[in-house]
Amino acid sequence: MLSLKDSLAVLRKTNALLEGHFVLSSGLHSPKYVQCAKLLSYPHLSKNFCNSLSKKIKKNFKKFDLILAPAMGGIVIGFEIGRILKKETIFCERVEGKFKLRRGFDIKKNSKVLIIEDVITTGKSSLECFKLIKKKKAKVIGYACLINRSNKKTLKIKKGKIISQIKLDVPTYSKKNLPNFLKKIPITKPGSRFLR
Repeated sequence: MLSLKDSLAVLRKTNALLEGHFVLSSGLHSPKYVQCAKLLSYPHLSKNFCNSLSKKIKKNFKKFDLILAPAMGGIVIGFEIGRILKKETIFCERVEGKFKLRRGFDIKKNSKVLIIEDVITTGKSSLECFKLIKKKKAKVIGYACLINRSNKKTLKIKKGKIISQIKLDVPTYSKKNLPNFLKKIPITKPGSRFLR
């Protein structure tokens, strides 16, 4: 499996680990942002992340039927993990602000589903996927992501284990309690949820 040190080296090499003042899709502010799209733009480097994550998934989730990935960030990772583990992989996408299954995708009743994302910070997208799966009367067996930025204070997911390639402890702040150093840096809104 890929070590934390080697994982961070790949993130830096691909310019996927950014520093500045970012407003995340959750609305929280952070001095660092992981742009997994930059990592995934180098398939020969990101394959090691996905291979390592797939080994962790096999070890922690013995049996499941389906992978569900939220658009946009989870699609490529879901596809690659599904390919490695030989699992059916579908994605949900936002329609009028809510995740929906489209393109003929469906989740069978009583199926066991693994949710895969690129980065989990608050788990908001994963929680929306969880609700979609429950509505289909299926079971969420857990969550997997390349980068886990969550902490007990920000995480909205209450049930299920999160497996990640790496865990990053990066501080996040609400708008009203920004530290002075962050207030001096121009804001960037990098997440796909802000796209119109």
